[in-house]
Amino acid sequence: MPHLVVEYFAPKGLDGPSVLSDLLDTAVATGIMQRADVKARLLPSEAILMGDGRGSFIHVTVSMLAGRTPEAKLGLSVALTSKLREICPDIEAISADIRDMDPACYKKSLKA
Repeated sequence: MPHLVVEYFAPKGLDGPSVLSDLLDTAVATGIMQRADVKARLLPSEAILMGDGRGSFIHVTVSMLAGRTPEAKLGLSVALTSKLREICPDIEAISADIRDMDPACYKKSLKA
């Protein structure tokens, strides 16, 4: 836990493992999460239709247990979108959403 999910559509392609690695490094550098706790994954979109005519996007959703300050979550969002703009300059739309998970309801099961 936390979960870092990257949805994207990039006609010119995307180096997925490199993007995930860079985002993980960026997220950990903010101090808001520990590397060993993060689960990062990439979800390519088969097709998109954006109302403004843009033809590519990356959207990062970070789900974490509640408890971080709004300032810390904003800092994470800014860090992630800035890193993506740096490493994916051809992507037309980049966004991030930081979500709180209810610790009373979140459960997981790990195989020993």
